[in-house]
Amino acid sequence: MNRVIKKLSALLMSCLLLVGCSSNVQIDDYATNLTGNGSTQDSAPQETVSQTVSSGISKDDIKVGVIHLSDPSEGSGYTYTHDLGIQGMQQNLGLSDDQIVRKLNVPDSDADATRKAIKECIDEGCNIIFTTSWGYMETTAQMAEEYPDIYFSHGTGYMSNGKNFNNYFGRIYQARYLSGIVAGMNTKTNKIGYVAAMDSGNSEVTGGIDAFALGIYSVNPDAEVYVKVTNSWYDPDAEKEAAEILLDMGCDVITQHCDTAYPQTLAQERGVYGIGYNSDMSKEAPNACLCSVIWNWSAYYTTAVQSIIDGTWDGSNYYGGMSENLVGITDLADFCAEGTADKVKEAKKKILSGELGVFDGVIETNTGENVGEEGKTLDDATITGGINWYFKTVNVVE
Repeated sequence: MNRVIKKLSALLMSCLLLVGCSSNVQIDDYATNLTGNGSTQDSAPQETVSQTVSSGISKDDIKVGVIHLSDPSEGSGYTYTHDLGIQGMQQNLGLSDDQIVRKLNVPDSDADATRKAIKECIDEGCNIIFTTSWGYMETTAQMAEEYPDIYFSHGTGYMSNGKNFNNYFGRIYQARYLSGIVAGMNTKTNKIGYVAAMDSGNSEVTGGIDAFALGIYSVNPDAEVYVKVTNSWYDPDAEKEAAEILLDMGCDVITQHCDTAYPQTLAQERGVYGIGYNSDMSKEAPNACLCSVIWNWSAYYTTAVQSIIDGTWDGSNYYGGMSENLVGITDLADFCAEGTADKVKEAKKKILSGELGVFDGVIETNTGENVGEEGKTLDDATITGGINWYFKTVNVVE
């Protein structure tokens, strides 16, 4: 059922239908529904459907709730990185430890568990609650309507109400493209593996795969990408198994959209290369990790909480990228192939200037169809909700 919901979400996104528990909940169109901190490349921000501005809450009275998918102390992946962002926000704003409430190991496929965790945050006095994983979205939307005086902010989804419930995400595809250049420059077998949480029904995951493949293609058109899907946002056993399958196929560079560091640690065991995700995974695999695609979530968390303190929260969505320091890649390993750093630097400069939008022009899919238009780049709404196809060099491993 969870997979079906995720597939339907992409269709809903592309149609921009109103969904949710009330008419105030809307599908985000990132091309027109952004704050100034996450500006579009192609169009000026426009007003959201319904905006309100708070009167401000004293910093001493702020209490932040965070709903986490797993325990951040257990690894270097998704939850760990989000919690680094919360810690960064806390330090930036000078909040005390008792102003942060964390709910750990809340499965995002369990609506009752999600509701219970959010309600506990409310009962403990939280006035802003961050729900950090895709599956928390619909429950968060419902509770935002039930508690209009509480601020709710959901990560990686597509719903908001323009009032006390917004959505935040970023242009991670920019960093994925750069990491693809690294992979393309360092493969010898021209077989590159990708452990993916979800299939092509999920545009977040699929867009990352395609951006990565496009980066590879820009420097090495002979290389192929092999994708193994786990069908879970967090499943250590499935992530390990998927990585092993790809490595057994002869992939000599492996990357991931999954929570654990298994693709990196297994790459090191096999004597091949890895590209980490979420945080710097070179600490887990110092002899294998070429670089990592990383999030700096504190860039958003600080902005969001500060807006509540200042009384400038207006319910707008956030969609930042490399220019906002929300996403990026780590420094390259010193064992990267000669010329890798120069190629990455060149592409990064083009992305930051707007010369390169990643999903530019006519793009051929692996089914022989074409998407996009000559001289144009895909808009944000399509990138976040309409990429349900794979680039021509991508192969799905069953």
